[in-house]
Amino acid sequence: MSVQELLVGLEQAVDADEHRIWAVRCAHALGLEGIAVSLRWGAELVWFSNDVSARLEDAQFTLGQGPGLSADFGVVPSQVADLQTAAGGRWPQFATEAGALGVRAVFVWPVRSGAAWFGTLTGYRTTPGPLTPRQAADGLLVADALTGRLLAWQPDARESERSGAAEGVDGPGEAGVVDLHRVEVHQATGVLSVRLGVPMDEALVRLRAQAFASGRPLTEAAREILSELPQ
Repeated sequence: MSVQELLVGLEQAVDADEHRIWAVRCAHALGLEGIAVSLRWGAELVWFSNDVSARLEDAQFTLGQGPGLSADFGVVPSQVADLQTAAGGRWPQFATEAGALGVRAVFVWPVRSGAAWFGTLTGYRTTPGPLTPRQAADGLLVADALTGRLLAWQPDARESERSGAAEGVDGPGEAGVVDLHRVEVHQATGVLSVRLGVPMDEALVRLRAQAFASGRPLTEAAREILSELPQ
């Protein structure tokens, strides 16, 4: 299935709860093995095709480094065709984490509305190599289509229940669903800010450091902090 055919069927896939199928097909149509969309410079993961895509975005957010956080969109997309040779000096910790996930190449497109850039579409491969010109152009079409979907999205009871928000549980839910993946991270940051008497930015840095030092996902470290609160 071509990218153009997938874009025509985007709304139908969303309505039919076939987000995972659509996202996986879209990644493959782009010559990628996974895709993810993050907003606010990586602060919120809202759309992803598989577990590796989500973990790759979590690694960038936890470490505060990576191509999705420092992409230069003078040329679209921002391509890191071989992480082992190109990223070791610029993002050493991210390159190590990505390598542990088997990721060798990362590609980033802007999620934008007009001149306003508010997020990124990130794709990965487990083999090195650049995109073809057609794949690069198709990725921009996908990013623009997802921009429209995200701008139009409004959480309703059905989506909240599916993502776990009805029970106050954060997490990725079904891959590809528009979720607030890091709600608990933001809550735990607020708790640390109050507990330590430090600004929110510093509290987030400390939470990231705690997650990295323990080798756990950021959301897991956040849940531990929230579990200590009085019930």
